[in-house]
Amino acid sequence: MLPQLNGAVVDVGCGSKPYRDLVNASRYVGLDYDSSLRRQEGFADVYYDGGAFPFTNEEFDGALCSQVLAHVFNPAEFLGEIARIWKPGGHLVLTVPFVWDEHEQPFDCARYSTFGLQAMLQRAGFETIEHRKTLPDIRVFFQLFNAYLFKVTLTSNQRVNQLMALVLMAPVNVGAVVVNWVTSRNPDLYLAHVVVALKLHQ
Repeated sequence: MLPQLNGAVVDVGCGSKPYRDLVNASRYVGLDYDSSLRRQEGFADVYYDGGAFPFTNEEFDGALCSQVLAHVFNPAEFLGEIARIWKPGGHLVLTVPFVWDEHEQPFDCARYSTFGLQAMLQRAGFETIEHRKTLPDIRVFFQLFNAYLFKVTLTSNQRVNQLMALVLMAPVNVGAVVVNWVTSRNPDLYLAHVVVALKLHQ
């Protein structure tokens, strides 16, 4: 669950709204980039053109933005729009990849270090109250290897893909758990950021 988010919540770059059930919101609005594919999928409630969000100032109590910032070519403007539509004192839950292969090409433009991400959030008027790193240990290598296997073995046949996942990727996951027991954490190499931030000012 995401207890930080309640009241009116906007899911920025909502995709298929995979986190909807984790948010106890009185109003939940999915916002996504306007494209023929997104319109065809039909999950978003509201679409925007990549610039200003179509909402009034301080319309929402909280915001969720998961794995979207890496695909934004105007991050300062993007974070400014989140701040504009979100009430002071409300929470933002933000996830951003640090180590990952290129995906959703050509709309993949950035990876952020801890310090770069914190600087951007501070300039946008956010105070970080929690910052966690996912897989800050040897499991990150196993995850990347599985991502590699997924791409090089992917076919148009769903049954073949499931077989590849069972035969190739499942053993990698088991190996990751075993090796992780006997190795140390490395906070400088990790999969993604998970940030909870407060809005301080406009």
